[in-house]
Amino acid sequence: MQITDKTAVSIHYTLTNPSGEELDSSRGEEPLLYLHGAGNIIGGLETALTGKSVGDTFTVTIPPADAYGEMAPDMVQVVSKKMFDGMDIEIGMQFHADVSHGSGVITITEINGDDVTVDGNHPLAGETLIFDVEVLDVRPATPDEWAHGHIHGAGCNH
Repeated sequence: MQITDKTAVSIHYTLTNPSGEELDSSRGEEPLLYLHGAGNIIGGLETALTGKSVGDTFTVTIPPADAYGEMAPDMVQVVSKKMFDGMDIEIGMQFHADVSHGSGVITITEINGDDVTVDGNHPLAGETLIFDVEVLDVRPATPDEWAHGHIHGAGCNH
């Protein structure tokens, strides 16, 4: 069976940047299971997986526009340290917060006295991503999975 919209897909992947630094991997862990065509993974990877079958292996380079987008300078701002209500903060800390496009993650990128620079861009925004992928399983998604927009399985509350 080929990967098309409304299929449940299981893959192993290793994600690297152009320098070869490993950023993430499912190998040695549980594979990634997602609903193809529901926007559960970045667009460039979903496009590359379309038409693939069990056993296929490939490497794909995905530009920022088809991954997490370019860096948006308006998502970086300087705020008062007082906004952190006395917390012991440090560079690299991440928080969930409301950002211009809804809920997101902000990262502290600089602390200068009472000024704290926060970045609401995705941590991989502006990055070219290289995925080494192995397709493990493809099956039709159930009507409930498609209606809910994700695969049902262990840990699902439906």
